Amino acid sequence: MLSLPHPSVLHGAVSAPCLCCRKGKDQFDNLEKHTQWGIDVLEKYIKFVKERTEIELSYAKQLRNLSKKYQPKKNSKEEEEYRYTSTRAFLATLNEMNDYAGQHEVISENMTSLITAELTRYVQELKQERKSHFHDGRKAQQHIETCWKQLEASKRRFERDCKEADRAQQYFEKMDADINVTKADVEKARQQAQLRHQMAEDSKAEYSSTLQKFNSEQHEHYYTHIPNIFQKIQEMEERRIVRIGESMKTFAEVDRQVIPIIGKCLDEITKAAESVDHKNDSQMVIEAFKSGFEPPGDVDFEDFTQPMKRTVSESSLSNSRGDGKSEPKFGSKSKGKLWPFIKKNKGAGPEDFSNLPPEQRRKKLQQKVDELNRDIQKEMDSRDALTKMKDVYIKNPQMGDAASVDHRLAELGQNIEKLRLEVQKFEGWLAEVEGRLPARSEQPRRQSGVYEAQNPSGVNSCAQDRESSPDGSYTEEQSQETEMKVPATDFDDEFDDEEPLPTIGTCKALYTFEGQNEGTISVAEGEMLYVIEEDKGDGWTRIRRNEDEEGYVPTSYVEVYLDKNAKGAMTYI
Repeated sequence: MLSLPHPSVLHGAVSAPCLCCRKGKDQFDNLEKHTQWGIDVLEKYIKFVKERTEIELSYAKQLRNLSKKYQPKKNSKEEEEYRYTSTRAFLATLNEMNDYAGQHEVISENMTSLITAELTRYVQELKQERKSHFHDGRKAQQHIETCWKQLEASKRRFERDCKEADRAQQYFEKMDADINVTKADVEKARQQAQLRHQMAEDSKAEYSSTLQKFNSEQHEHYYTHIPNIFQKIQEMEERRIVRIGESMKTFAEVDRQVIPIIGKCLDEITKAAESVDHKNDSQMVIEAFKSGFEPPGDVDFEDFTQPMKRTVSESSLSNSRGDGKSEPKFGSKSKGKLWPFIKKNKGAGPEDFSNLPPEQRRKKLQQKVDELNRDIQKEMDSRDALTKMKDVYIKNPQMGDAASVDHRLAELGQNIEKLRLEVQKFEGWLAEVEGRLPARSEQPRRQSGVYEAQNPSGVNSCAQDRESSPDGSYTEEQSQETEMKVPATDFDDEFDDEEPLPTIGTCKALYTFEGQNEGTISVAEGEMLYVIEEDKGDGWTRIRRNEDEEGYVPTSYVEVYLDKNAKGAMTYI
């Protein structure tokens, strides 16, 4: 009779691994969640750095646009203003702001290359490594679970075979005790019992072998495979933590590297600010706007006690010309009681800059001469280049037609000739100005008053002493004029009822003129007017429209028809 241990004796030895497998699986789930969270943190930091780089680029772009916005435009009035130390300091500030913006671009570029790009690549590698480790862990977990299932199946089979053998033994004993059973049936039951016992022995051997194998696999699993996988996951996680710490350090270093250069930019701005020289700027303004006029002499006392006899001192602002003309008549209704000191025209000035004071006119003429000389040099360089090209074409006809450049050479020759004529013209004006710039003892004089006598020679001499232009400007002779008409006083009101100046002829306006200054009158092209005082050498003619409207216009703007037989008869247009 066989006796086998009940399978429940071995049950305790194999029940613990099932719980360990479940706990191991739970640990893998926890680690998987934690490592995924670590990757999410890394990706969040990458996004943070990326947004920082975008902010730096945007800030740099705005700084560059700001600097460009306030940069002086080339060939403009603004560019001339940057000769002062204060505006040069501002220009230096704008240039340094460009460099300042460049450093923020450097911050963006370095953060992108050293942090964003590196971490993005590292995250991809980290995901692959994490995937590999958890794949190995799941594989090991599945293997131990398979071994556990095999052990469970072997145990159940052994338990079943033991129960079957026990039942077969009980049946054999029952048959053997029964006297009514034939010997053959007893023998058959005995053989069946032996077979079942043999099967139970085989199951026992198999179960024992499977158990030993499982225990070995389980030991390998929990003491070798899983610890190795956990160690790799731990090392991976620690590398991630170290990497994000290094990136944060790089984040600070990138900023720190540009601090010296930014500091240098700020030092340059401070240096530019310290270079501002108020005395120098004031002197430049004086040099730029000094007129070259001599101050007027003292105004002498005019004695009105003797009826209608008014003497004017030669040192007065309103000096007599000494040409036989009568003294001016004060108190008339003329609007020319104050002569414009410097005429200001709207729009472009005359070609010879005669509307400017002497010193300013000299500077403008010199600038024009230099500009024309530069243009001539450019045209000559172009002509020389074309001449060389033509020589090459003549020597090597296959390279081009020599006649094809003749037309352009002719154009350049004409341009050079025109520019040279312009230079001669402006140099003539410049020579005239430079000859007149020294202070003169005798100043031009201008008077308005009763016209008593004609002086034809004065008209001819005025043509030699001045240059007239259709823009209403006056030339150096008249621009140096420093005297002003003596303003009327309350005493003059007694003479307001005196007769107006008689007409001495008529004139036709050749151009439209807008009188902007006191003492001038506006006229329209083609308008007919009366002349009451001819040009006295300063480029201006006094005319009348009606009894309330009279004033001065540029002589070059009108065509004058003098009536030498006029006796003061007056009719209005």
